Amino acid sequence: MGGVNGTTTNGGGGRTTGVNLLALRSHNTALVLDLLRSAGPDGISRLELADRTGLTPQAVSKITARLREAGLAAEAGYRASTGGKPRTVLRLVPGAGHAVGVHLERDEMRAVLADLDGTVVGERRVPMDLGAGAEVVLGAVVRETEALARTVPVGRAAPPGRVASLLGVGVALPGPLDHAHGVLHRVTGYPEWDGFPLRDALAGRLGVPVVVDKDTNAAALGLAVAGERGSFAYLHLGTGLGAGLVIGGTVHRGARTGAGEFGHQVIQMDGLHCWCGNRGCVEALCLAAMARDEVGEAARVLGEGAANLVGLLDIDLVLLGGRTIVAAPGPFLRGVSSVLADRARREGWPGGTAAVRLAAGGDRVVAEGAAQLLLAPVFGRGDG
Repeated sequence: MGGVNGTTTNGGGGRTTGVNLLALRSHNTALVLDLLRSAGPDGISRLELADRTGLTPQAVSKITARLREAGLAAEAGYRASTGGKPRTVLRLVPGAGHAVGVHLERDEMRAVLADLDGTVVGERRVPMDLGAGAEVVLGAVVRETEALARTVPVGRAAPPGRVASLLGVGVALPGPLDHAHGVLHRVTGYPEWDGFPLRDALAGRLGVPVVVDKDTNAAALGLAVAGERGSFAYLHLGTGLGAGLVIGGTVHRGARTGAGEFGHQVIQMDGLHCWCGNRGCVEALCLAAMARDEVGEAARVLGEGAANLVGLLDIDLVLLGGRTIVAAPGPFLRGVSSVLADRARREGWPGGTAAVRLAAGGDRVVAEGAAQLLLAPVFGRGDG
């Protein structure tokens, strides 16, 4: 994969291209960009950038000159200094770059357009059957992505018909999958996707870089970028159930990018059959309880799975999300918290139990996280 920059063409006309960050992207540039973003519209001076990054003033001047030339940074006025002339302050230009984040659920697709700040400036949501086949699904992703891309202003250096500020597309969907190569495995319930090279297929049609990851990992990355600290688990209950894990501030994908297959831990040996082939999976039990309209029971089952996870990883926080939880946040928060508290008392967990909160972002947390698969690496905040 070409990362988050460069130009890729396709054979179908109507091409787009990403901001040319290839020559700009480096560890030091990412440090500067991240500080510019954190400073907000008030901006930050070059002297402050040098102080906070440990770079020399000359190095900072070269980096900021390149960023200004690329349209990613601009002057934001002046700031009084302790001596001499006032210092020029610089700010990030959020509209200089955009990413599309796509969340593929089993029965619908949501796509968002986010600027460099991560602010959503466009959104589309359509019904879609993940089992309808690759041609149908890819066509829907291409159609909605291009519709969002057309809303982005054409950059000053863009050739006619191209969108200069589209960094690429992040796609998040149920796993398991190979994040590193963008290849799907046996998506639970949809074995026909096994081995499909989703990243390359979409990149060829869209003409921009594409990153593919599990829905829960994308959400976890987005939450970490937005300010969640430490080690936490994001539990997502929608048409399926999974977990995104952040350990020490970094998304934990595992040696085979398969970490977080939370929904298929067996907690009832002779329980209901699950479409993964096992019996008594947390996912099967949760969804069955919801089908009976027993929200309290679904929350209890989710809590048992969460307690196993907290006990295994000793994490600080459990964040709950997904449209099923967003529709009834109170019962799930109470149910999961109660089970965790009971387990902590019985087993004497040092320091008590992990906190339980509703994840920020509502039912669009995965789509926003998918956009961060492209945006976060630009600021040195993730590996995409």
